[in-house]
Amino acid sequence: MTENKPIVVAVDGSDASTTAVHWAARTAAIRGLPLRIVTVVHIPAFYYSEPYLAQSFHEEMKATARDRLDNAAVLARQIIDENRHGNVEITTEQLEGKVVPTLIAQAEHADRLVVGSRGLGEVKGLLAGSVSTAVVSHAVAPVVVVRGRTFDGAPPTKGPVVVGVDGSVSCRDAVEVAFEEASARGATLVAVNVWSDVSVQPSLGAVPEDPHWSRIQTGEEIVLAERLAGYQERYPDVTVERVVARDRPVRVLSEYAEAAQLLVVGTRGRGGFKGLLLGSTSNALIQTADCPVLVVRSKQTED
Repeated sequence: MTENKPIVVAVDGSDASTTAVHWAARTAAIRGLPLRIVTVVHIPAFYYSEPYLAQSFHEEMKATARDRLDNAAVLARQIIDENRHGNVEITTEQLEGKVVPTLIAQAEHADRLVVGSRGLGEVKGLLAGSVSTAVVSHAVAPVVVVRGRTFDGAPPTKGPVVVGVDGSVSCRDAVEVAFEEASARGATLVAVNVWSDVSVQPSLGAVPEDPHWSRIQTGEEIVLAERLAGYQERYPDVTVERVVARDRPVRVLSEYAEAAQLLVVGTRGRGGFKGLLLGSTSNALIQTADCPVLVVRSKQTED
């Protein structure tokens, strides 16, 4: 990410979006990027049947949105100053339109688009779970869904950055972003390759001593090494831990997320169906992971 694009964070007045501002402001500070705070005012169609009500509601929404942006900007400045980066530019903007397409359009000019995991609901200006999922599925920029454990309203700032790795095209860009994030945060990078979508109990004969299992394990270790090749030279300050496991990807990555400050995944793994915008693993993690999840769409085309 060589362009000086801003971190864009969407706010709606909910606790979840306030936590998202914490994450976005700190990330802008440690990466030296501008911070852009946006909120979306959307007037539901049924209000237009009564022009007076529509106008009154519109004015009320705009006033609420202005207060929302002002409060978010004050919080962001406080967080940036605490990280000793007072020169970070903060801008705010009130946008109008349907929430999902408006935020997707914002991603076109963003380094990262940051959203809360769940908000107030569509009528009040939302960032609901459905909105987060839709934005992750369609945005061209990496999207961060800020969720999971918090400390006094802020997301975790300690622990490793964890990245899910497999043989897909999608994960290549995720690995690059994960190294970038780990370097900026001074964090260890845990690269996790989980190579089975099913759980097989040892009683059924699937044991580590099985020659077939051993061959697959070795092959997946090679896949992981290939995906990391070159990045450790580009980011010599990042300590990398490698994990190769046979289990369900969601379960393993969720376990690592419990101690992580950030989880990075691609939009779709090697097992995903062609044309699927968001894989089952990514979708499950943005709903359940215990730390912020950064979802990276591949800039390349799947074979």
